[in-house]
Amino acid sequence: MLDFFGRFHPVFVHLPIGILLLACICILLSFKPKFTGLKFAIPLMLLLGSLSAVVSCITGYLLANGGDYEGNLVSYHQWMGISVAILSIILWAIYKKVKSNGILGAVAAILVLVISITGHLGGSLTHGADYLTAPLTSGSTKGGAAIPPIPNVQEAIIYQNAIQPLLKSRCYSCHGSEKQKGRLRLDQEEYILKGGEDGHTVVKGKAEESELIKRILLPLSDEDHMAPKEKPQLTTNEIALLKWWINNGADFKKKFKDLPQNDEMEPVLASLQKGENAGAEIKDSDIPKDEVSAADDKVLKKLADAGITIVPVAQNTNYLSANFVNAQSMGKDVLDLLKSIDKQLLWLKLENAKVNDQTLTAIKNCKNLSRLNLNNTKITDAGLIALKDLDQLQSLSLVGTKITAKGINQLKKLQNLKFLYIYQTGVNKADLASIKKLLPKVSLDTGNYKVPMLAQDTTVVKP
Repeated sequence: MLDFFGRFHPVFVHLPIGILLLACICILLSFKPKFTGLKFAIPLMLLLGSLSAVVSCITGYLLANGGDYEGNLVSYHQWMGISVAILSIILWAIYKKVKSNGILGAVAAILVLVISITGHLGGSLTHGADYLTAPLTSGSTKGGAAIPPIPNVQEAIIYQNAIQPLLKSRCYSCHGSEKQKGRLRLDQEEYILKGGEDGHTVVKGKAEESELIKRILLPLSDEDHMAPKEKPQLTTNEIALLKWWINNGADFKKKFKDLPQNDEMEPVLASLQKGENAGAEIKDSDIPKDEVSAADDKVLKKLADAGITIVPVAQNTNYLSANFVNAQSMGKDVLDLLKSIDKQLLWLKLENAKVNDQTLTAIKNCKNLSRLNLNNTKITDAGLIALKDLDQLQSLSLVGTKITAKGINQLKKLQNLKFLYIYQTGVNKADLASIKKLLPKVSLDTGNYKVPMLAQDTTVVKP
């Protein structure tokens, strides 16, 4: 019950900040003759501010004892909050008795300073100790990625160079040394393996059974979803990295080269080496201006249970990105679920050997779809007819399929198509001229690049 009242602390804590700051400003202004009329209201403001400060201290104490906070930061915040309450009571008590503007002004100035420090410490508890400086330091990371560039990714230690920076950026503000929501800490190995009050955060070798992955894959509207919907979300690549690390034993010492790397992980590792948040960095223009309703949570849960990764494409939007790389099945039940989120789907990765022409019929009504990946699937020219009405499609990847120029001809109505990837397909070099004529605004990527060797690329090893 006491913990319940403690949760009202965020509600009450803003009252003394506003009221006492206003009172202090009025005190300083009242020293000028034209503002002397403010003196009559100042005692009432100080009284209300003092009372709300006392209530904030009590609720803050109850909240701190709830078990979600520990460390020096919460202690500093607590004592600074008590100082605000005591100082405001003193100022209220002496206001009418002390005639010296200098003394009143000094006490008011000190109170403003103490309120500011207390507020900053409270912000650090809520948003992380570096919430003020984070934009200055993370701004240098290309694309605002949570993981800094790793020049030689294969020789890098997975946890130290990738997992830990990711957790620090996305999780420490709620699960760090100062704050442990759900009694969970993610800032040290022993705490990660220990887990929180809801079970094992990481189950070595079993990502799908790990509470960390389960929470990340919950619908954005679910109150248990991690990270909270008002905070930056993990990208598809970041989720894939976490799952890969956990499925391979969640080792804290191994290097990237020590773990098996399948086709799904190759682009993820490439993005880490470049320092890019691949597939996640988007502009406002990439998201439709007209918002859609949220997808059914039950549908998203069923898709997640089928091995399909569903994440929001950006913060504060209902548009979704779906990845079928690890889909366990592409049967009618899964396709029906896919149809249920046709309005919300913006990006779709159907890179799965089970995908065929029948699969494409399930997405023919995804009118908002802008990115579609069909790499290494069993689709044929006949299946591409299902894409002819996807007016918003901008990027289409057909790498490793049997698609020919005949199938490409069916895409001529896609006015917004900008990028078409046709490496290792049935499209011949002789067909490229006719395709470019048919799709003059489309950038064709035929792959198979050859990078010239430069003199500085050669390393000379001397004994």
